[in-house]
Amino acid sequence: MAKKKNIKKPWLTKDAMAQIYEHNLWGGKKTEFYSGLGSHHPETVNSYIAAVSAFLKDFKTPPVVCDLGCGDFNVGKELVKYCKKYIAIDIVPELITHNKKEFKADNLEFHALDIATDDLPSGDYVILRQVLQHLSNAEIKSVVEKLYDFKAVILTEHLPEEDFEPNKDIISGQGIRLKKQSGVDLSASPFNFKVKEEKQLLSVQSPGFKGVLVTKIYKVN
Repeated sequence: MAKKKNIKKPWLTKDAMAQIYEHNLWGGKKTEFYSGLGSHHPETVNSYIAAVSAFLKDFKTPPVVCDLGCGDFNVGKELVKYCKKYIAIDIVPELITHNKKEFKADNLEFHALDIATDDLPSGDYVILRQVLQHLSNAEIKSVVEKLYDFKAVILTEHLPEEDFEPNKDIISGQGIRLKKQSGVDLSASPFNFKVKEEKQLLSVQSPGFKGVLVTKIYKVN
């Protein structure tokens, strides 16, 4: 059993995310689990899949990818074929059970884990797509410590369009920092993520919302 890290949380992230799916707070009345427009709007999804697929296809040996916060897997399912192994993780057990039934591939695994408190599977690359923006700074710091075990991180965050003060703290599961005119920047305090190279891969307008969805690649090792 994975070890738990003692993080005092005023709001249990698992409960918050479970309620989001249970009450369709991100929309998607036609589906049991729906991860919102950011995972389904064609303009957002298609450009992201194209950019990340090109990155993954560039390796002679397909990598092992850990998708931390896979959601309803509408995006991840398009990337599996470019990987030696694709390990999809989410905090909501019911969602993972659903995904196991819906998506099948020899190189695909699903795990129900809390990425802030549980040990992560080993792999080459990490995908974090609009996940950290829902977490408190304490939880993000815990995740960042584990990212040093990977070669690179493909990170997508919902950010204000104009200059902003990064990393204003929030209560996990209660909205994102955009409402505070802020956003997650791992290179800034209090995270200070130390990497060899940081490169912006993609920036697109957020469908139906203010701000932009920015995808960066952080080369770690």
